[in-house]
Amino acid sequence: MTQTPLAREEFTAVFRQHPAGVAVVTLLDGDRPVGFTATSVISVSAEPPIFAFSINNTSSSWPALERAERVTANLLADDQRAVSTTFATSGIDRFAEAEWEQLPSGDAVLTGVAGRISGRVLQRVPAGSSHLVLVEADAAEVGGREPLVYRNRVYHQLLEYEI
Repeated sequence: MTQTPLAREEFTAVFRQHPAGVAVVTLLDGDRPVGFTATSVISVSAEPPIFAFSINNTSSSWPALERAERVTANLLADDQRAVSTTFATSGIDRFAEAEWEQLPSGDAVLTGVAGRISGRVLQRVPAGSSHLVLVEADAAEVGGREPLVYRNRVYHQLLEYEI
C-alpha cells in the first residue's frame, strides 16, 4: 500500500498548534544590516554549541544569508510584538525603527531582547522550499526578560504554573 503525501494545509495546521519562541535573525551584508523573523530557531548540540533555523528560499533575506559568515538569533521579549511584525514584513527598511547595535565582533544585534546567541555559519542545507542553517555559537547573552511566544497566528505571554 502506498502512503499518500500529507497535504500542505494539514501539515501547516498541525504546526500552527505548536507554540514556538519568536526570534529575529540578524546579520550584516557588507555594512547593511539584514534581519527576519523566525519561529524555527532550535538548539541542535551543546557540545559543540550548535543552533539552527530555517528560512524560505523566496525570503528577501536569503541572498544575504547565503553569503553570510556570521548570524545572531535575537530571542524576542514578550513586549516586542511590533519588532516581530516589522521583521516579518517584506518591502520595508526593517531596521529604520529598530533598536540595534553593532558589537565589536561585527555582529548586528537587537537591544532589549530576552536573549541572543551569535556564531559562525557552518552549513546551509537545502530542505524542500527552505534551507536549514546550522550555526556554531561563540557568544550568548541572557537578557533576563520573558520570551515572546507564537501559536496559531497569535502572540502569547507565558504564565508561571506550578505542578
